Amino acid sequence: MTMKSLWNDKEAAKFKGDLGQRVYTSRLLGRDKSLVLHGGGNTSVKIRERNILGKEEDILYVKGSGWDLETIEPAGFSPVRLLHLLHLAKLKALSDPQMVNELKTHMTCASAPAPSIETILHAILSYKYVDHTHADAVVTVTNTANGEQRIRDIYGESVVIIPYVMPGFELAQVCARQFAREAKRSTVGMVLMNHGIFSFGTTARESYERMIALVSRAEKYLARKSSWKIATRAAAISKTPLRTELASLRWEISKVAGFPAILSTCTNSQTMAFAQRKDVAKISQQGPATPDHVIRTKRLPMLGRNVETYTKRYREYFHQYVRATKEKKTMLDPAPRVILDAELGLCTVGQTAKDAAVAAEIYLHTIEIILRATALGGYRALPAKELFDVEYWDLEQAKLKKSGKPPVFTGEIALVTGAASGIGKACVDSLLARGAAVIGLDLNPAIEQMHKRSDFLGVRCDVTSETAVAIALDCSVKAFGGLDMLILNAGIFPASRRIEVLHGDEWRKVMNINLDANLLMLRECHPLLKLSPKGGRVVIIGSKNVPAPGPGAAAYSASKAALNQLARVAALEWGADRIRINIIHPNAVFDTAIWSEAVLASRAAQYGLSVQQYKKNNVLRTEVTSCDVAELAAEMCGPLFAKTTAAQVPVDGGNERVI
Repeated sequence: MTMKSLWNDKEAAKFKGDLGQRVYTSRLLGRDKSLVLHGGGNTSVKIRERNILGKEEDILYVKGSGWDLETIEPAGFSPVRLLHLLHLAKLKALSDPQMVNELKTHMTCASAPAPSIETILHAILSYKYVDHTHADAVVTVTNTANGEQRIRDIYGESVVIIPYVMPGFELAQVCARQFAREAKRSTVGMVLMNHGIFSFGTTARESYERMIALVSRAEKYLARKSSWKIATRAAAISKTPLRTELASLRWEISKVAGFPAILSTCTNSQTMAFAQRKDVAKISQQGPATPDHVIRTKRLPMLGRNVETYTKRYREYFHQYVRATKEKKTMLDPAPRVILDAELGLCTVGQTAKDAAVAAEIYLHTIEIILRATALGGYRALPAKELFDVEYWDLEQAKLKKSGKPPVFTGEIALVTGAASGIGKACVDSLLARGAAVIGLDLNPAIEQMHKRSDFLGVRCDVTSETAVAIALDCSVKAFGGLDMLILNAGIFPASRRIEVLHGDEWRKVMNINLDANLLMLRECHPLLKLSPKGGRVVIIGSKNVPAPGPGAAAYSASKAALNQLARVAALEWGADRIRINIIHPNAVFDTAIWSEAVLASRAAQYGLSVQQYKKNNVLRTEVTSCDVAELAAEMCGPLFAKTTAAQVPVDGGNERVI
């Protein structure tokens, strides 16, 4: 089945003007991941506008750096003076840094994003609308030994074929010369070998639908050659928990990379079938489908199935990488982005969860491209030198230098219990804000939809169940690769009950949730925390009732006091494992689930206070919020507390009984 146009007249009518239509069709392209992935592809439109001096000039609006076509807005297009671009195209030479400077300094809006590096290429094509994608079907055909002839067979004079040239000024010049020589009246597109495809038109719809038609022709060609639908044998997926193995692998990767890394695992029939192919060591080592993906999906070492083999292969890979780059002044981190394993399937690595997710999505498409190209006669990526040049391109190096200092928890992983509301939810937000990937556990099913982002995983989990906790941790490690920080927050605060009427069932329920479940979490998380690249960190959410219990709270006070002692013992036992454990004792935090109106009124009445008086019944006469506790919990996981363990810190506004 070939792709179809997604154009809808009613939708299109909502997008006004030439730029609005450009936005609409760009989004249509972005919806189809077989055309563009995560920032890939480019679109542009040429518009005549009147400047501040009242003179009309032609402006090229081209997709700006950092924007995805699927979600692009008018502000995502960079307006560059077309006449200057055409003059630049006539220069004999222009370095990449010079080109970037010229593009930026000739925009009509200083706040617009940096123009695409292919801006000059869009400028020299004399069409109002220009679309550029990395269509899987087209890239599949170009990445074969006789790809150019196959492209000619598919398109004839409909496209001009450009041999591979690294993106930038030289590519624009090559395209200008070759297009001028070879374009016919029937030409509606241009294929860049090993790179992608262009289409053009006088309207946004025409350019977009030409792209769809051109890509469909490549898909039909692959179908005729029995290279579109690839049959793969059913591969067995391991049911054995691989928590420790994955955490060990992440530890090795982080050591090679020089920073904590996220390791995301995709184990399904597609990735398992590919990883278990007898020829996978050959077909997977040639390189990515397009040079645009070289940074995010570096070539990988094939791995064995035990930690010793992982370690050995990574060290070999690291030394090879250093030798290959010894003449460069700057070396990108040497950790590969993609790992294939016969039992794990596909693992992707990133400095952030988003980076790892992007690499996974790109490589899933790469698997399809490799298999189709193999069926067509053999997959052949660009030579290693071309890929190396892209990786050490001046513009890529400039991006690294400008990236700035990452957030404090970048590449690290945190787990929070009781995360759907109150202190737990606030802890999730504080950790995410500091760059961590976060797993939230809660009985409330709302946890699964609490955040829709690549660095958050919500898992519905009964933390008193060993089976449920094991499943949750397996999911967590599969998603992110390990665990660095553990915030134990889940607990209950029962209605006030004096000891003489306290039933055993109620006592046991409180102990089970507030104490036993935390022992279970500590025990099961210890092997993962021990493998944290920067050392494991645990924060226990205790209570003011530990140093100063109140009447009617025997079960709660006893459970928190026991948890406090458990944390102190763990601090003693786990210090040698580089795991530090600290405790926060909040009091009167009323924006949490355990403080129902009834409980709050009951507690206030015991002290002869109104509810409002009770909320600020502390030395500082201030209200303590979940956010206050969460911020301290996050800081306790950071460098400020790097040499502190077994500390007990109150967050209570000053309690006279504690003081």
